Amino acid sequence: MAQISPKFFLPESFQVARDDIAGQLGLIWELIKAPLIVPLLKVGVYICLVMSLMLFIERLYMGVVIILVKIFWPKPEKRYNWQPIQEDIELGTSNFPVVLVQIPMFNEREVYKISIGAACGLSWPSDRLVIQVLDDSTDPVVKQMVELECQRWASKGVNITYQIRENRTGYKAGALKEGLKRSYVKHCEYVAIFDADFRPEPDYLKRAIPYFIQNPDLALVQARWRFVNSNECLLTRMQEMSLDYHFKVEQEVGSATHAFFGFNGTAGVWRIAAINEAGGWKDRTTVEDMDLAVRASLRGWKFVYLGDLQVKSELPSTFKAFRFQQHRWSCGPANLFRKMVMEIVRNKNVKFWKKVYVIYSFFFVRKIIAHMVTFCFYCVVLPLTILVPEVHVPIWGAVYIPSIITILNSVGTPRSIHLLFYWILFENVMSLHRTKATLIGLLEAGRANEWIVTEKLGDALKNKAEATKNKTNTKTFKRPRFKFLDRIQTLELGFAVFLFICGCYDYVHGKNNYFIYLFLQTLTFTICGFGYIGTIIP
Repeated sequence: MAQISPKFFLPESFQVARDDIAGQLGLIWELIKAPLIVPLLKVGVYICLVMSLMLFIERLYMGVVIILVKIFWPKPEKRYNWQPIQEDIELGTSNFPVVLVQIPMFNEREVYKISIGAACGLSWPSDRLVIQVLDDSTDPVVKQMVELECQRWASKGVNITYQIRENRTGYKAGALKEGLKRSYVKHCEYVAIFDADFRPEPDYLKRAIPYFIQNPDLALVQARWRFVNSNECLLTRMQEMSLDYHFKVEQEVGSATHAFFGFNGTAGVWRIAAINEAGGWKDRTTVEDMDLAVRASLRGWKFVYLGDLQVKSELPSTFKAFRFQQHRWSCGPANLFRKMVMEIVRNKNVKFWKKVYVIYSFFFVRKIIAHMVTFCFYCVVLPLTILVPEVHVPIWGAVYIPSIITILNSVGTPRSIHLLFYWILFENVMSLHRTKATLIGLLEAGRANEWIVTEKLGDALKNKAEATKNKTNTKTFKRPRFKFLDRIQTLELGFAVFLFICGCYDYVHGKNNYFIYLFLQTLTFTICGFGYIGTIIP
C-alpha cells in the first residue's frame, strides 16, 4: 500500500503559511540584527566591561588596604585609647554612664525571650542601665507574651519598660525615634540597639562603651554579627559567605581609613547626642540605619568597627524571607543615594577624599554597580552574545576579571571555599532581585518603601534537632511549610528557560563552550525558581 503523505493530515495552505511566517521572522531578524541588535549589544558589552573593571579595582583596593590594616594599623583599642571603666570606691557606679538598650520587635514569637534575656543579662550596673522593648506587634497574643516577659524581668529588679505605639508609622525608624522621646531617656548618654534575634554577650557594654569616654568625636561603635544557624542549610551558608566579606573587609576598611561605614542597624552603640545632632531617625528610606550614619558622618562624627566584638544573630533560612530582606537591603541604599548625593557633594564639614569614598566607593560601586554588573553581564549580555556571534566578549572580561573578584570576595569565609562555585551561581540568581530592587530605589518606584520584617525561627530548629536526637516526645517547632504554588518564582524560572535556550544554542553552534556555565546557571535558577534552596543541606 502506498505511503500516506503527511500533507493528508496537514493542509497545504497551513504548511505554506507556517513556512512563510518562519521565513518572514527570519528575514525580520536579519534586517534588524546588523543595524540595531549588534550595535546595542556591543554597547552593552562595553558598559559591562567598564563596570567590571570598576568593581575589580574596588575589590583590589579593599584587598590591599585590609592587608595593610592587619599588618601595620594599630588595633582600635590603641587608636582610640581604650581603658576599662572601673567602679570607684567613693563614687560607686556613678562613673558609669547611663546606657539605654532598645529592642525593636514585630510579632517576634520565636525570639522575643532570647533577645530580652540577653539584654537583661548585660553586666552593667543596674542603676545605670535602661532597657526599652519597642513592640510594634499586630498579633495580640504575641504582644501579651512580650509584655509578660518584660514584667517577669522587672520583678527581678531589672529596669525594663514595655512600649507600644498606636500605629507602625516609620516602621523600625519610627519605633526607635518614639523611644528616644521618653522623659527618662534624657538621663542616658548612649543607646545600644539590638534587633529581636540578636544576643549580646554579658560583657558587650563593658567592651564597647569605653571607646566613647576618651573620644568625644566618636558617634558609633559597631560590633560584628556572628551567625548561630549558618550550618542549617545551603542558603544560610551562602549568606554567611557574603556577609563575612562585608564585616571582615568592607567594614574594617571603612573604619580604619575614613572612620566611616554604614551602620548595620543593630549590634551597635550610638552616642545619643550624635543622633540628635544628625537630625534623629528618619523613615524616608528602608535603610534608616545607613541614613543616620551618613548624616552623622557629614557632621564630622567618627565611627569605629570592632571585628573581635561579636554578637550572635540569625540568618533567614527560607528563600522567601531572604528575597524580601535583599530587596530592602538593595532598594534602600539606592534610594538613599538618590536623596543624599547632592547633599554629600555640597557638604563642607568633611574632606574631599572622604566625599569621593562615600559617593563612589561606598554607594556607587558597592550598592549599585556590584548588583547590576553581576546580573546584566552574566545573566543577560553574555548569553545574548551567544545568539549574536558578531559580538565578541574578551576572555579577560568574561573569565579572568570575574575569577579574581570572586576569589577576593571569598577570603572572608575560608571554611566554605569548597562551595565557591555554587556560591557564584547563587549570587548570580540573587543579582536579579538586587538589580530590580536597585532600579526601584533609584527611580523611587512602587516598592521603594516596602518593609517586610524578616522571619526568624530562633532556637526552634535547634530544639527540634536535639529532641529528635534524644528521641523525646517533647512537642517541638515545625518549620512552616509552603504550598507548591507558593514556592514558585516566575522570574527565576523565566531566566532558567532563557539561559537553557542559550546553552543549547552554544552547545550546537558556539565556539567558547559557555554552555557548561549556562546549564549550571540554569539549574541554579530552576532550584531557586521552585523555592527549594533553603532545604538543601550543605
